[in-house]
Amino acid sequence: MKNIILFLLLFTQCFYNYSQSYEFKTIVDMEATDVISQGNTGTCWSFSTSSFLESEINRLTGNFIDISEMYTVRNTYSDKSWNYIMRQGKAQFGEGGLAHDVLNSAEKYGLVPNSVFSGLNHSETIHNHSEMVVVLNTILDTYISKPSGKVSADWKEVVENILDVYLGKRIDTFTYQGKTYTPKSFLEYSKIKTTDYLTLTSFTHKPYYSKFILNIPDNFSNGSFYNLPLQELVDTVNKALQNGYTIELDCDVSEKTFSSKHGIAVIPADVKDEAVSLNKICVEKDITPSYRQKEFENQNTTDDHLMHITGIVKDQNGTIYYKVKNSWGSSSDRVTHGGYIYMSEAYFKLKTISITIHKSAISKNILKNLGI
Repeated sequence: MKNIILFLLLFTQCFYNYSQSYEFKTIVDMEATDVISQGNTGTCWSFSTSSFLESEINRLTGNFIDISEMYTVRNTYSDKSWNYIMRQGKAQFGEGGLAHDVLNSAEKYGLVPNSVFSGLNHSETIHNHSEMVVVLNTILDTYISKPSGKVSADWKEVVENILDVYLGKRIDTFTYQGKTYTPKSFLEYSKIKTTDYLTLTSFTHKPYYSKFILNIPDNFSNGSFYNLPLQELVDTVNKALQNGYTIELDCDVSEKTFSSKHGIAVIPADVKDEAVSLNKICVEKDITPSYRQKEFENQNTTDDHLMHITGIVKDQNGTIYYKVKNSWGSSSDRVTHGGYIYMSEAYFKLKTISITIHKSAISKNILKNLGI
């Protein structure tokens, strides 16, 4: 009889713990620029990394600067076009990119504030690159497929003219808060040193603590990733956030349990709980490195979205969630956290492709193991 009573008590407690509506307590919450929308574009990589750099500028200088996402996009399209032509069309050409593409653009072309380069022309108020991408693809493929087999030298000029029309011409100098800058001198003013940022990941098909090029479609620029054991990657994120560093995140958001409407991202242990888990706490799956690797290799985990981690919250059971700034627009709805997602640690473990972080936020021991 006692055993039955004990079982019922444990069952009731378990049911109570995992049938509650979410209640979150803020643990770490760092300031960030306003949530904005990437519109009808595939440029989350620029919006999220620009937001990340804006927080870095604030950390380094105490100032918030609204960086132009589209200045980076415009310059990256030039580089993508060159890569596509040189590889004779056998390369990724589209709207996607990664965090290191923003850093590469900043190093090569500098930064500008959004007030001097919005990327919106002809009285537009929402970014829409659907037509521009088709035009660019068509032009590049036409040059590649010329009967002579040789690409005309004027393709660069044609591409630049298209980008000028849709996004705006490159800027040589501009005025910001009463001072004149070039994009390169504005980068210096921001105190951002692009070489101070590292991209970390965790996969078992490469040795831990090695540096390698991750073969994913949007890595057109062949950026390198440092490989850490999964728990060390999680510990690095937690420590960085607790020490005042925000983090750029590349992850998969294709799961039914990633919901911008509900402002939640979780991995329930039982697939039957997928719908319930958007509103109520459910037991989550234990994510192992081998399971993570399997989901990556079978392409259930892909690099389809980049966002910006700015804090930590906990639910009433003590489960950690990351406060993640999205680029799908803001909302005053209490449930959606104003355009943020609360992502559980389990979701992060399974669905993260990589993070980008300032090297000073990484422990000395890990840097030593990475050979840095």
